[in-house]
Amino acid sequence: MNGVQKNFHLIFRKKFKMKNVPFGNKIENKCNKKLPSSNMMIYFYNKFILLQIFSIIIILFASSTVWAEENSEPIRFGLTPAIIHNQYGLLIDWREYLQKKLRRPVEFVSRDSYRETIDLIKQKKIDFAWVSDYPYVYLEDKRLARLLVTPLYQGRPYYCSYLIVPSSDLTTKSLLQLKGKIFAYADPYSNSGHLVPRYQLQQAGEDPNRFFRKTFFTWGHRRIVEAVAQGLVDAGSLDSFVWDTLSIIQPDLTNQTRIVAKSPEYGFPPIVARRNVNRADSAAMQQALLDMANDPEGAKLLKRLNLSGFAPGDAKLYDGVRKMMHTMADL
Repeated sequence: MNGVQKNFHLIFRKKFKMKNVPFGNKIENKCNKKLPSSNMMIYFYNKFILLQIFSIIIILFASSTVWAEENSEPIRFGLTPAIIHNQYGLLIDWREYLQKKLRRPVEFVSRDSYRETIDLIKQKKIDFAWVSDYPYVYLEDKRLARLLVTPLYQGRPYYCSYLIVPSSDLTTKSLLQLKGKIFAYADPYSNSGHLVPRYQLQQAGEDPNRFFRKTFFTWGHRRIVEAVAQGLVDAGSLDSFVWDTLSIIQPDLTNQTRIVAKSPEYGFPPIVARRNVNRADSAAMQQALLDMANDPEGAKLLKRLNLSGFAPGDAKLYDGVRKMMHTMADL
């Protein structure tokens, strides 16, 4: 008789109020009930085991059904050139982290242009998005999205625009020295990679549409670094955070470029919520992001993102960008 059968045998002794009789000996019935035969005991034993298994399956199925009914709809999170979104391993880990904290499926939706992300918000195909200052101000002005959180870079909610040239160019000292050159912009809806250099030229009395011999969009801040490093353009303007992050994870690329000038500081590219996203979902996402710095796993992810944490969004951080957009008739 094995251990399980022995325990089952003890259950029967208790059930039928039997005295202790050594296993293997003839069972003596000390009550008026007739004991089951040996075959019957095996039958009941198997039924007992099957019943336990069936009960466990029912409990697990019921739990998973409730979870599926309550959380089947995924949260869709848009990613844009505001971050280096080709760090696929990092993004997978961050998505899994958010899923655990939100107890909801999370989908990252990556696009190469801010316009595509803006359209996804308009079409209600994404719930949240990490965008640049320019798209945020535009979306807020059109009442399509609201500010959720602002990332903290080196402990502060700011970044700037970098003007870069090839490292072999040791003579260029300012934007105005690039007249008649080939220049790379990041995106028409980029603050640091389009609005800032055009605004600076306009303030210097130059026509941004005629100043350079040729311009084109790379549709990504990283691609500006690549274009400048390879000598495809004479200069380009991009997000300081992207260049700084690349200098850590891919220094061989940034070492082929040189920073000529840095713009004034602006509010860091924020994370926004679509205007009509469920308030409970919005609050949950905001709290999950704010809590990352105080969570061991979250803190590790922040380090990989090259961020210090997230802070509640403050619209005043973006007043400078709003002013430039009005000056350039972009609003």
